[in-house]
Amino acid sequence: MNERSNTESTGDSEPLIGPNTSEPSPASSADDGASRRSLLASALMAGGLAGGYGTFFAMAGRYFYRPGTNDAWLFVTSADSVPPGQSIPFESPSGLRVTVTREADADVTKPSTAEQFLALSSVCPHLGCQVHWEPHNNRYFCPCHNGVFDPSGKAIEGPPAADGQNLFQYPLKIETGSLYIAMPFRAVGQS
Repeated sequence: MNERSNTESTGDSEPLIGPNTSEPSPASSADDGASRRSLLASALMAGGLAGGYGTFFAMAGRYFYRPGTNDAWLFVTSADSVPPGQSIPFESPSGLRVTVTREADADVTKPSTAEQFLALSSVCPHLGCQVHWEPHNNRYFCPCHNGVFDPSGKAIEGPPAADGQNLFQYPLKIETGSLYIAMPFRAVGQS
């Protein structure tokens, strides 16, 4: 025997079995494959459960814990900077649009009061179009569907009047000559 194999002869003619380093035995590779598959299946199942339960508890937390919205007083402008009968646009940091109008008959010789001003939403309650003040017509007008609102924000013509939808009014106050508006405030992360 010139070639050497994994079996060598001894004088007893019994072959000696030596280690085979070229391939793993079929039984051990089947066990490794099964354990890998079960590990992968367990990991996928655990990930799915964690994702499902995480989503459930996040949604339940948002449902049961509803932080209240508070009004924050935001600076609009100096009260004397708005001439009688004129309006100015205001947009809150959260994007709410408001038109602040001063009464046409406001006495500018006396200190300004909050009662001389009116803050109404600039968003039409009908379909959300932009509403603007028309001083020459003494009204708020929505060009989308010809919605008309009186100076107090009450709908008087068009689809908003037919549906009884008035402009939302925001509270105002004046402190040390500055005009402030109360707007809904939400902390970061609240929806």
